[in-house]
Amino acid sequence: MLSKRQNLEHLHKIKSYIIYHSSMATNIDNLKSQMRKGMLEFCVLLLLSRSDAYVSEIIARMKEAHLIVVEGTLYPLLTRLKNDGLLGYRWEESPAGPPRKYYSITPLGRQFLDELHNSWSEITQTVNHILNENS
Repeated sequence: MLSKRQNLEHLHKIKSYIIYHSSMATNIDNLKSQMRKGMLEFCVLLLLSRSDAYVSEIIARMKEAHLIVVEGTLYPLLTRLKNDGLLGYRWEESPAGPPRKYYSITPLGRQFLDELHNSWSEITQTVNHILNENS
């Protein structure tokens, strides 16, 4: 049987373990969120480089790719990309409902996308090199 002091020490170790792993999970969630935000801009520009789209189409395409995004995240990103000159938009009548705002990539947006693509290639090459280094 453990003494009172040993029980307290044991409980303290358990508490420290739980706090450490809880903190680690939070850090991983934060890192995943940051990585996802960085990829989101790249993915939106990639999608729009293939064809113009309205918000619901962009969200549907992202879901197909297993990248879940909501309007509350997408609208500010689209506005920022438009204000930066990387996207433009036009209004188009909808067969059902109000007119739709179709986003399109601009020539400057294509240049920026090329740079993002180059950066993505460099990053994936570096990470894959390190991953395969120990294999």
